[in-house]
Amino acid sequence: MKKYRLIKYLFVILSLVGITSCKDEFLDTPPLGSLTAPNFFNTDAELLAGTAAMYNKVWFDSNGQALLAFGDGRAGNMISPYNGSWLQYYQFTVSNTNGDLRNSWNSFFSIVAQANVLIYNVNTYAKPAVSEAAKRRAIGEARYMRGVAYSYLVQNWGAVPIITDNLKQGADTTLRRNTVESVWEFAIRDLQAAKDLLPATTPAGSGRLNAYSAKGMLARFYLTRSGLGSTNGLRSQMYLDSAKFYAKDVIQNSSYQLMANYPDLFLTANNNNSEQLFGLQWVSNGTWGTGNQFQSQFAANSQLTGFQDGWGGGNGASYDYLVNADPADSVRRKATFMLPGDFYPELIKAKGGYRVPIPAADSWENFANFKKYIVGTPDDNGGLGQQQNAPNNTYIQRLADVYLIYAEAILGNNASTSDPEALKYYNAIRERATLAPVKSFNIDDLLHERRYEFAVEGDAWYDLVRLYYYKPQKVIDIIGKQIRGNYAIRIKAGTGTPTKKREFEFIIRTPSTFKLVPTAFYLPIPDTETAQAPNLLKEPVPYKFN
Repeated sequence: MKKYRLIKYLFVILSLVGITSCKDEFLDTPPLGSLTAPNFFNTDAELLAGTAAMYNKVWFDSNGQALLAFGDGRAGNMISPYNGSWLQYYQFTVSNTNGDLRNSWNSFFSIVAQANVLIYNVNTYAKPAVSEAAKRRAIGEARYMRGVAYSYLVQNWGAVPIITDNLKQGADTTLRRNTVESVWEFAIRDLQAAKDLLPATTPAGSGRLNAYSAKGMLARFYLTRSGLGSTNGLRSQMYLDSAKFYAKDVIQNSSYQLMANYPDLFLTANNNNSEQLFGLQWVSNGTWGTGNQFQSQFAANSQLTGFQDGWGGGNGASYDYLVNADPADSVRRKATFMLPGDFYPELIKAKGGYRVPIPAADSWENFANFKKYIVGTPDDNGGLGQQQNAPNNTYIQRLADVYLIYAEAILGNNASTSDPEALKYYNAIRERATLAPVKSFNIDDLLHERRYEFAVEGDAWYDLVRLYYYKPQKVIDIIGKQIRGNYAIRIKAGTGTPTKKREFEFIIRTPSTFKLVPTAFYLPIPDTETAQAPNLLKEPVPYKFN
């Protein structure tokens, strides 16, 4: 297998691999290598087409398997008992030789590198015909992407090297890591710049970033940053206020709106909908790396995909996720994980829809397989789709996240809150899920709400990171109580009839629990990186900001 190294990767990114153009106008872009060519930056349209590549291929290796292993596996939302690589994540035994570890590290640093190259080339090669507005927009997109990439790096690996100039730093094998505080400050500065550089609005349905996309992500960054360095279990009020400020700005002043029906969020027909602040723009029928591979890996069978893939029959919701779900929360559960007897008219439409098989009464184990991001055959998606090339977006942030950020920032360091503003947006998320509104909530309630709103979107671990920064023992206790073993699902006798709603029981087969120790909170740096740049193992140093 080809092994990438950070130092090499950051250096050779100056001649990035190409993407074949496709019929979708948004990704009708010349090869990425053209981004380094002086003759490319001639017009606003060329620059806009060129930056489209940042929404797609460079994220490929951090999507799919790694999205779930990193975000939902460690948080206890999923089980994958027969995949040795993914097992390491939810057992907290990740090796520095893990393939998904290496791929994700490379993917995030390739985003950083591409952003750096683009910023340099816009400033160096843009022709007089390119407007200042177009240059500001391109640089704003690059800084947004770089800041988001660093937010994932710092939450997964902790201290990492800050790279701003690939020509000067790309081949430096003496590179040191920078402190967690420095990396967060760098990411926040990137998003602060992006909000000022990006246009206030973008065409509906275009999927392009705007200033409110940056403000929504900035609210998330400030909320997470608020607990870092806490010594008394409290969060910084200054950062909480900043999170509240930017979240409120997005809620009150942007054009983003919640989708009315939760399951509709995950239909390809609703790509780039009113709730999406930022989503990865996957396209089907293109070259390797441009389509969404998630369905191939996690669909329960090939009947659902229409191809030879659908390799996810041995994966699904964790026992802990299922037994802690509110039985009334059926709308989100059904849109996220499949249970026996569930019917999905949007899948396999040519045969009248898909009904989840009911397991035999004596089956030892079965799983609540994935539904979210499982979009079906090409016939279900207007002819779009190939094996490992589904056309559905991957959400990085949607307005529901901003609503709950706002509510959490108001909650702050209080034991609970009944603040009307916090409740308004907290309950808006619940009511869309057809759940009753509440009169108050605490941090445990909010974490529960986030868990079931964003499961399978790769967010759950980062919610725990935010909590760990100021209450590490609470996170250790949460993880230690989760049961992550194999299980079987049964329909309760006497339910699932015309007069009685189907109810389920979950039977644990292997009641496994795993302990999170502080030394395993951050992932190890891939061995291929430390072998070439051993200084990455030294104590991190503060970054020198200009």
